[in-house]
Amino acid sequence: MLRTLVARRDAYPLATPFRISRGVKTLAEVVTVEIAEDGVVGRGEGVPYPRYGENVEGALAAIEAVRGALQDGADRAAIQRLMPAGAARNAVDCALWDLEVKRAGRAVTDILGVAPIGATPTAMTVGLDTPEKMAVAARALAGVPLIKIKVDRSDPEAQIRAVRDAAPGPRVIVDPNESWTFAEVERLQALLVDLQIDLLEQPLPADADEALDGYTPRVPIAADESAHVAGDVAALRRKYQVINIKLDKTGGLTGALALADAAEAAGLGVMTGSMIASSLSIAPALIVAARSAFVDLDGPLWLSADLPGGVCGRDGVLSVPEPGFWGTP
Repeated sequence: MLRTLVARRDAYPLATPFRISRGVKTLAEVVTVEIAEDGVVGRGEGVPYPRYGENVEGALAAIEAVRGALQDGADRAAIQRLMPAGAARNAVDCALWDLEVKRAGRAVTDILGVAPIGATPTAMTVGLDTPEKMAVAARALAGVPLIKIKVDRSDPEAQIRAVRDAAPGPRVIVDPNESWTFAEVERLQALLVDLQIDLLEQPLPADADEALDGYTPRVPIAADESAHVAGDVAALRRKYQVINIKLDKTGGLTGALALADAAEAAGLGVMTGSMIASSLSIAPALIVAARSAFVDLDGPLWLSADLPGGVCGRDGVLSVPEPGFWGTP
């Protein structure tokens, strides 16, 4: 066995700024991993996220620390032990999946024993802005199946109403990105019901969500920043009704599948999300999306240019990547 490892920083400018309650993103910085063996190359991508204490330099250092093990043949099970969950392990884990698939000449869905991936409806995000500008953005999305609204504490009622009035048809996720208090969660329940909002995502800070323990909301609440790995589910099952699974949090597809299993076993709903990233991040997430009630994988659609052969989005639906892009021979 002769393996080589390449890990590098890649950057993708956004076509328009992406605003949430924590700030504005104009560039998606990712870590790309390529693992080659016997002329076959497996690829993976991770998005280091400052919210979780990550950056590109740290992710590259974490990958470099396991270079010897990878070049000596470490598999996905070994990587779960050698690396903590996070963006670096995500890139490595997904590269190993892709390598395994291409060496076997079988699709990842065949290896997992699940149905082939088809076109996938995804949330289309209305970024945080003035209610007037959010309404304009929502009007352009009025025909898609699912919208996600980024809000904050400044005027969530106006933000949500503006989007819902402009797009009365789609299902809607409201995402405050940890910016609300529990008093606001309670106060806004009636509004969420009146406007037929389908899901409220991570309203409280992850380290201050105890108020949700035993709370019965009128609109289901999803854990995002609070939920990383399968071991988190036991502490979350009394606080949340849905778990948002992101491969950059779970440390790859291997961990994401384990988290989905744990969430379902606990009677919780499953959502699949992602960071702003290229299609190389989205392709493995589509495996989890196939078992999810909510899918939020529009990250590549925010980019000025995506990787060739990746997903395409039209009317809120993602196409499958081209054969050989990731997870297929």
